[in-house]
Amino acid sequence: MNSVINLQFKSRIFVTGTITAETGLHIGGSSVEMGIGGADSIVIRDPITNYPYIPGSSLRGKMRSLLEKARKEMTFQLKDDKQPITSFEALEKNLSNGRTLKSAGPATDPGHIATNLFGVAVDKQEEFSIPQRLVVRDAMLVNPEELEAAKNTDMPMTEVKTEVAIDRITSKANPRQIERVPAGARFSFEFILNLYGEDKQEDYLGYLFECMQLLQDDYLGGHGSRGYGRVSFLIENITEKSAEDYKDNKPAKKVEGVDIPEALCNDKEL
Repeated sequence: MNSVINLQFKSRIFVTGTITAETGLHIGGSSVEMGIGGADSIVIRDPITNYPYIPGSSLRGKMRSLLEKARKEMTFQLKDDKQPITSFEALEKNLSNGRTLKSAGPATDPGHIATNLFGVAVDKQEEFSIPQRLVVRDAMLVNPEELEAAKNTDMPMTEVKTEVAIDRITSKANPRQIERVPAGARFSFEFILNLYGEDKQEDYLGYLFECMQLLQDDYLGGHGSRGYGRVSFLIENITEKSAEDYKDNKPAKKVEGVDIPEALCNDKEL
């Protein structure tokens, strides 16, 4: 892959829409914000509005992790070996020969989809740096009035769910209160794809749609194995702004004829 070509900015695609919490959502905030009588584990909130929101870092990190697992694109470090391994086949061969896996990390191979979509930092690879193509904005709450008016919320726009852990030896119950954004909360999302050189629009939109569907079938935030964090995406608009558009101060143009998976849009095409 030619890194010089990749650095030639081509265009920017904006994918916007709504994320809906289908079940209670918990993305943890700072413990400094906890007050007397509050939940043991609180959600992150905008410091200005006090509205819950979904950090772009949480969305992006989860999407990257799921894509790397689905496509088997990770970096593996064997014990007593300085050179990392970037393929499952090589890993399985080494493990079958008695080698020990020390750690696993994000994809760094320039031939991997996840590497090209999410990028590789300079300090991760001495030979090259791959620019990130996907930018994920913070997803802000769009229906705060609806949540504020809800009768069964315990804290502003959120509910508190009590989880109980049972000591297996003493049978003692250890209750813990977890704050979560209730089902029905809606957040506005914006994904930005930066395209370079020979990048094809349909390819990278396809990779993004793959990430979104993987997340829909998994969970976002904490306690997902206990039912938290099921979300759905609704893509509402896709626009593009080329390098020439920026130069000529022109607005982004609607991208026509994109084949969006039915799971992400009410219509098959926008």
